Amino acid sequence: MSADASLLPASARQRAQAAWAALAARERRLLAAALTVVMLAVLWWVGVSPALQTLRGAESQHRTLDAELQTMRALAAEAASLQALPRIQANDSRKALELSVRQGLGASAQLTVSGERATVTLKGASAEALAQWMVQARSNARATPVEARLMLNAARTGWDGSVTLSLPQS
Repeated sequence: MSADASLLPASARQRAQAAWAALAARERRLLAAALTVVMLAVLWWVGVSPALQTLRGAESQHRTLDAELQTMRALAAEAASLQALPRIQANDSRKALELSVRQGLGASAQLTVSGERATVTLKGASAEALAQWMVQARSNARATPVEARLMLNAARTGWDGSVTLSLPQS
């Protein structure tokens, strides 16, 4: 490092001290007050304001995360209960699925089974009946939904379309 580079901070400091000394006492007080206001504003913008915003949003974020946690726990409990069920034979699964379609959806559905896949074609099935049937198909027949193509019918009275399910392997 050269001698000139080490003198710059000292000379700059000396010039600042000379300029400060040249100011009147009133000007020094006003300048000190202005610097204090600027420093407090920077402290507020950088340190305090972001922390307050985080605190304000923490409660709602906590509630949201708690709701997500409850949902995840319910799903984990459902998965554990499904895993604990005894294995079912393919033929029994088909019979249980046929029964659930007849009981849950009635005339608004037609079941077609092909190998390990079952397709249920719907015409005007109510949302409530469809939801209950899906629960029955999942728990009783151990059928897993693979694809659903559903549309609200023109009369807006039910759902039309198809649901493809995967049946347990033999």
